[in-house]
Amino acid sequence: MRITVETNVAAPIDQVWRAYTTPADIVKWNAASDDWHTTKATVDLREGGAFSSRMEAKDGSMGFDFAGTYTKIVEDKLIEYSFGDRKAEVHFEPGSKGVIVRVVFDAETTHSVEQQQGGWQAILDSFARYVEAKKAS
Repeated sequence: MRITVETNVAAPIDQVWRAYTTPADIVKWNAASDDWHTTKATVDLREGGAFSSRMEAKDGSMGFDFAGTYTKIVEDKLIEYSFGDRKAEVHFEPGSKGVIVRVVFDAETTHSVEQQQGGWQAILDSFARYVEAKKAS
C-alpha cells in the first residue's frame, strides 16, 4: 500500500529544494511534534548516495535512525529513495501559491495507515512552516 501526503510551500523552488536536501536545514524542520527533534542529518544527494537522520524524543526516552539510498534525483523536481525494503518519492511541483511538495511512500505494518499518514504529514507541515519563516527573515 502507498500513502500520499502533501503541502504547499510559499517560497521559490530553489529555496524549497535546498531546505529539503541540506543537513543544516533538515535538523531544524524534521520532526512530527514539538517533543521530538532531529539531532543530526547527512545527505549525499546523488543516485546511489546515502542519507540518514537521527530522530529523538527531546526527553531522551527514545530515538531512531531514518536512513536510505537515493535511487533517482531530478533537481528541483523529484527525489526517489529506498529505505529498507520500502520506497518513497518526493515530488516538487510549481503551484499557484508556491511549490507543492508531495511525498508518496510505501506503508509499513507496525503502525496504522492513519498514524503513518499523520506523522509524515506533520513533518511535511513542519517543513513548510520552516521554509516560509526562513524566506520571511
